Amino acid sequence: MTDLIRSAGLSYYPEVARSVGLDPRQMMRKVRLPLACLDKPDTPIAVAGLRRLLELSAKVSGAEDFGLRLAERGGLTNFGPVGLIVREQATVGEAIEAFSRFIHVHHDGMRLGVSHGKHTVTITLHLRGRRPTAPRQAIDMALGSVHRIIQSLFSSDWRPQEVHLHYPPPHDRKRYREFFGCRVTFNADDDAILLSAHDMTRRIPSAHPLIASYLRKRIEAIETRPASWEAKVDEVVRILLASGDCTVERVAEHLACTRRTVHRHLAASGTSFSAILDAQRADLVTQLIDDPGRPLADIAAQLGFSAQSAMARWFRSRFGCSVTEWRKGVRPLAKPAEIPSASAA
Repeated sequence: MTDLIRSAGLSYYPEVARSVGLDPRQMMRKVRLPLACLDKPDTPIAVAGLRRLLELSAKVSGAEDFGLRLAERGGLTNFGPVGLIVREQATVGEAIEAFSRFIHVHHDGMRLGVSHGKHTVTITLHLRGRRPTAPRQAIDMALGSVHRIIQSLFSSDWRPQEVHLHYPPPHDRKRYREFFGCRVTFNADDDAILLSAHDMTRRIPSAHPLIASYLRKRIEAIETRPASWEAKVDEVVRILLASGDCTVERVAEHLACTRRTVHRHLAASGTSFSAILDAQRADLVTQLIDDPGRPLADIAAQLGFSAQSAMARWFRSRFGCSVTEWRKGVRPLAKPAEIPSASAA
């Protein structure tokens, strides 16, 4: 199953890439990541594509700390609603627990384990992937981001007790000691940050309990990430349609696969790309035509029709009336057009 991550994780990629002599757009094309996601932080992209980008960028530039460089520039804002709810918790401990609880909303395949000892709390990073362990740059970016977030919750300088990384030491260990500000152990059993149990009781001065409660309810309403191929394709189609650029090729880019793979998995689920596209078009078109000032030709283009007349025929077949009649309040009781079967793909 393809794990997805909000494209906000790439917010600082162009800046970091240029700083080590790379052309960010050229690098993204090489790993087939959609360039448009740089301007739309809530767009879902494949975790596998992001990982390939990080590994290739580190290899081509020679910057073995590329993942850390990205983490260094990031912060709570990169995590969207998850970052907001973390920021409003009363204590550092509650903030870490909230981050662990909701991180999957931002990143499908990322989990944080929080274990409490008498004097030490261990935050263990788990990144799902096809390999036994995730690639090194992805680990650096993820664990480095966790470190930066905890650091941002303290009003003064904070350092963990230790950091553990499962992979062999890099050529420049000093860079890692400087970033984390503590001893870094390589070839460890896990990828983890160890901090003092006393740190967990630290109050967060900017916290607001009412806002925290409100945000928790909002994020709980959206926290269920799509688990099936059908649901993931549906999510990407909905977002791309809203931006007016939705094709099966574009969806495949976001899922880091080929159009054939998309069709094959959807067929196995008993549906098709055309069925999902049709359903999302039907949902969006009724919102768009409610605006009488929006030209129908523009709506047709956004929904991916070759011409306004093609949309008009589809609309009548789908809703049993014309767009003009719908705008006048006509709501036929006729059944919507039959959803295409998987064989239509």
